[in-house]
Amino acid sequence: MVDYLFGNGVSRSLPKGGFRLYYSRRSGRVKLVHHERKIFATVKPTGAMALSVYGATLLAESARFRDNCVVVSDDAVQFVRGGRSVFNKFVVSAGKNIYPKSEVAILDRKGKVVGVGMAVLNGVHMRQFSVGVAVKVRKGFSDH
Repeated sequence: MVDYLFGNGVSRSLPKGGFRLYYSRRSGRVKLVHHERKIFATVKPTGAMALSVYGATLLAESARFRDNCVVVSDDAVQFVRGGRSVFNKFVVSAGKNIYPKSEVAILDRKGKVVGVGMAVLNGVHMRQFSVGVAVKVRKGFSDH
């Protein structure tokens, strides 16, 4: 599932054990994925995964996962950590697998995860535009 959503080979960066799935009582579908008692991701009804900051940090060790990441300038890092949206003018680079409404990890220039959210634009347009929102941040690093 991770390879399907984030790119072929990304799942190789995951630890081999320690994962636990929690199911919905009502629908019987997977609801949460935990790793070592920390939330790795929430599974949406559509089957997409909403990564936690912890989950994005584990996946960020994969070079292929970087195609799903947005790198922001140093000026924006503190705002992202506070849960504020990323504006296009602060995007330094964006991966080629980013499409509107896709899950993205937000990184600082050093490659550390500072937040996770949902893309508003695709990666190419994030770099081209200088106004508007690029990513709606769901959770910043200081929140987890």
